[in-house]
Amino acid sequence: MMREVHATDQAPAAIGPYSQAVRASGNFLFMSGQIALRPDGTLVEGDVRAQAEQVMLNMRGVLESAGLTFDHLVKTTIFLSSMDHFAIVNEVYGAVFSGQPPARSTVAVAGLPKGVDVEIEGIAVY
Repeated sequence: MMREVHATDQAPAAIGPYSQAVRASGNFLFMSGQIALRPDGTLVEGDVRAQAEQVMLNMRGVLESAGLTFDHLVKTTIFLSSMDHFAIVNEVYGAVFSGQPPARSTVAVAGLPKGVDVEIEGIAVY
């Protein structure tokens, strides 16, 4: 099995023992969850909209580093600190897709890294 780690300075560096993304078997890119950290590692201050916008910028950076776009995503999972944030995150998330969006799950969790309100991970296909 082929395994290739992808890393970019267009998204924040991993804050733990994980890779930003890993390409597997030549066809799949598994993207780690992105939170509202800027590429320089500083946390975005502000509401869930500002956080979601940064998350999508980070995802774009990881995808572009692998030669992909949002249209290559086939599955995402959104983690929210509260389902009260669903509508706003859904609006920001939906704005990045030019075609048909990927399959998706959205769950509320007890907590997220750095106390953020949203984290999104994804799987893309080349």
